[in-house]
Amino acid sequence: MEAVVLAGIARRVLDDLRRNPYMTVELRSARNIYAVERAEKESKRVFLAYEPFGDLRSGTEGLIAELMKKEVMDTRVPWEESDEREVTVCRVQLHLLGLGRIVEVKERNTITVAEVRRMMTHEMAMG
Repeated sequence: MEAVVLAGIARRVLDDLRRNPYMTVELRSARNIYAVERAEKESKRVFLAYEPFGDLRSGTEGLIAELMKKEVMDTRVPWEESDEREVTVCRVQLHLLGLGRIVEVKERNTITVAEVRRMMTHEMAMG
C-alpha cells in the first residue's frame, strides 16, 4: 500500500500509538505538517517512522495509520528574553492500522511517499 511518510516521530509516541490504536499526536515539523495536508487530500494513510527523512530507505520499520481528523493551530512560545515566537502546531487524530516496513521511498510533489508492506508483530525488529 502507498502512504505519506511522517518522519522523525519520537519513539515514545510510536510506542504509545502501538498501545492505544486511537490517539492524537502533535506535529511541529513543517515538513510533517505539509505531509499531513497532502495525506488528507489523498488516501489519508500515513506511515510514521522514528528515522529522519534523510535516513528513510527500503527496510525502515514504522507504523501505518489512518488520518481521522486534523487541526492546525498557531501558538506563541516564550523566547529567552522578552520576545515571543509563533509556532504552528498540527494536531492529528490517528487510527493505527498496523505495523509496516518500507519497500520503496518516492518523492512526489515535494512530499515523501512510501510503498509500505504490512507486517505481523513477530516480524518487527522495532522495540
